[in-house]
Amino acid sequence: MEKNLKNVLVISFGFLLLFTAYGGLQSLQSSLHSEEGLGVASLSVLYAALIFSSMFLPPLLIKKLGCKWTIAGSMCCYITFSLGNFYASWYTLIPTSVILGLGGAPLWSAKCTYLTIAGNSYAEKTGKNGEDIINQYFGVFFLIFQSSGIWGNLISSLIFSQASTTVSEENLACCGAYDCMTDTTNSTGSAESSNSLIYTLIGIYTASGVLAVLLIVIFLDQIKSDQAETEKEILETPSIWSTFLATFQHLKDKRQCLLIPLTMYSGFEQGFLSGDYTKTYVTCALGIHYVGYTMICFSAVNSLCSLLFGKISQFTGRKLLFSLAAVTNTACIIALLLWKPHPKQLAVFFIFPALWGLSDAIWQTQTNGLYGILFEKHKEAAFANYRLWESLGFVIAFGYSTKLQVYIKLYILLSVLVLSMVTYGVVEYLKAKSSPGTPPATKKENIGPVTQETQM
Repeated sequence: MEKNLKNVLVISFGFLLLFTAYGGLQSLQSSLHSEEGLGVASLSVLYAALIFSSMFLPPLLIKKLGCKWTIAGSMCCYITFSLGNFYASWYTLIPTSVILGLGGAPLWSAKCTYLTIAGNSYAEKTGKNGEDIINQYFGVFFLIFQSSGIWGNLISSLIFSQASTTVSEENLACCGAYDCMTDTTNSTGSAESSNSLIYTLIGIYTASGVLAVLLIVIFLDQIKSDQAETEKEILETPSIWSTFLATFQHLKDKRQCLLIPLTMYSGFEQGFLSGDYTKTYVTCALGIHYVGYTMICFSAVNSLCSLLFGKISQFTGRKLLFSLAAVTNTACIIALLLWKPHPKQLAVFFIFPALWGLSDAIWQTQTNGLYGILFEKHKEAAFANYRLWESLGFVIAFGYSTKLQVYIKLYILLSVLVLSMVTYGVVEYLKAKSSPGTPPATKKENIGPVTQETQM
């Protein structure tokens, strides 16, 4: 147990260090690299590469390299993205975004495979239930990993707070839903944050990524030969091509088609918060050093509510939770359309991420749970579709970020939300019709790993 627990802790702290860097950088992309929309374009490319990666690379790389070296190699892909931010241009940031996207899916797949094999191995030796041990390992992992969003954003805010920020009334007029489509962040945030502060921040993030790789390489045990067959079975059934084909064949199920808007909305709403809210509201009105603090608020509420809603869903049912998320997000969107951000209203800048975190916790946990319940016999194809459509939502949200004014993006977000709730209602109707008198299922099938995998 001590050896297995050591490996779980090594992976957990490795991911903590890696995503402390990546999470902080993702939140800052639209503000740091606002010229010609470079920052959001890099995120759009990143998630497009992730779609390709999810379809083909994980089984191939894990079979060839093993879990340990797939994790280490994929982490190096994340480090290249940090290095690309040192001298951000279309020729450095876009290629490194592609590299990160390609490494994202193998990283999460290798982590899930490693923890699953380790849990099953320990359960066999002790005669315990394998599922219980695996759930314990994932619980330890996410307990440690979830805090990465706090540390990464805290580092960025502490560093950028050293630069003085003054916002003129003229610039404030261009903040909010009816933005001027001009680069207001240059005068209010990133320009006033000297290059030395930016280099210091990216240097810390890069060092954090390097430490993560060293931690895995030095301290993570390779899977033993007697466990290699288990790993081989996991990766060879089904094959790469059969999984790829099954993903699209699964679209023959009309319930899957009806869930596409809801799944894409998850990408849309996360993309808006990290790409548009941080730039047009926070950086524009307060300065770039407040981005980290507001995103800490989002991460903290998201983590707490994920735990809370996972517990109470068996009492409330998912319909009530989905309704709560829809109402909360709708209220936020309407308020963002009407609100004119001003530094004197400091608390309001934190209320929106907090409410957004509450809603996102429901979208993530309950949508994953719904997929697990509806498609119990075809989980691989179903969750492949989940990753595909959510990532496509990210790609579209980041793709049009620099082309449209914020109020148009908010109307698009609201429209997708309404469509999502309508199609979700049809799914619930079909489910009730196919199994009359059956109480709603509350079982969650490994929700945590899938949820985080979609979040990179």
